[in-house]
Amino acid sequence: MSPQLQDTLGMFAFLAVELSVLFIGISLLVGVLQRHIPPSKVEALLSSNRRRGYFLAAALGAITPFCSCSTIPMLKGLIRARAGFGPMMVFLFASPLLNPIIVALLVATFGLTLTAIYVLAAFVVSVSAGWLLHTLGFERYVRRAEAQETTGCSTSKNQCSAAPAVSGCESSNCGTDGTISAPLSSCCDGQPSTPTPKTSRYSGLWREAWSDFVDVLPYLLIGIAIGSVIYGFMPTGLLEQYAGPDNPFSIPVAAVIGVPLYIRAEAVIPLAAALMAKGVGAGTVLALIIGSAGASLTELILLRSLFTLKLLAAFVAVIFAMAIIAGYATFLLF
Repeated sequence: MSPQLQDTLGMFAFLAVELSVLFIGISLLVGVLQRHIPPSKVEALLSSNRRRGYFLAAALGAITPFCSCSTIPMLKGLIRARAGFGPMMVFLFASPLLNPIIVALLVATFGLTLTAIYVLAAFVVSVSAGWLLHTLGFERYVRRAEAQETTGCSTSKNQCSAAPAVSGCESSNCGTDGTISAPLSSCCDGQPSTPTPKTSRYSGLWREAWSDFVDVLPYLLIGIAIGSVIYGFMPTGLLEQYAGPDNPFSIPVAAVIGVPLYIRAEAVIPLAAALMAKGVGAGTVLALIIGSAGASLTELILLRSLFTLKLLAAFVAVIFAMAIIAGYATFLLF
């Protein structure tokens, strides 16, 4: 067995075990937090446009570990709930970038210093951009009518439109004449059904964490495999020449490459680790991670149904600026 192949297999085994254990452990922790702060609570907290809502939105985004595309359903709920536009945008920026899973993987892979730069850039730019977009009146570019799907139960005799957008009609006590009446477990047919037995708040926690891990495992393994091959076989001199720490122009290039790609952060982090081990600059690596995790073509297509082109362009510009700021901050510090 060649030394290159040994290095590749060794790196693959190490990253696969380390990142898998971290992912499951942090998923369990976040699952506990989410049981105390459900989506309906997020909507209620962000329904005001007070100044503290911007920081609260970033914090709530950090404990809701969605990828960039799966944030869209939550965004629709926030629009329907008339959440403050500024905090809503902060949540959209922060949710795929600041969740504990990504932060834990970054700490394990790159250490505390680079992770701190990443977190600080994502947090400051998210809050600042949300406030700026609100101040400039970008709220008028939201297609609110597109998000007003019927989420409660609505029939000719039953208009339970007051049901919460996220949790559905099961949590509403609505009668067949559209008024609030005795508690029903479901109002869709206007008939009470047998109440479900109470279960522990934490029931199913392991099952959900394991299901999330299985869903992300293919992306994680692909990223680890590509990164391990780069680590074992990619010529170091080639990468140092074009994307080394002395080449500041590689940072915007990495950001531009990262934004259109749909690469989950769980996949791009081991890939970026291998690139950095081969001599790619730390700033270039952070720009690639933020660009690829913060936005994607798939997400932009989904956002097009909610945003006009002007707001969509502003969203891309914010992610690009975030990647550039983190990249050059790292470049200057290192």
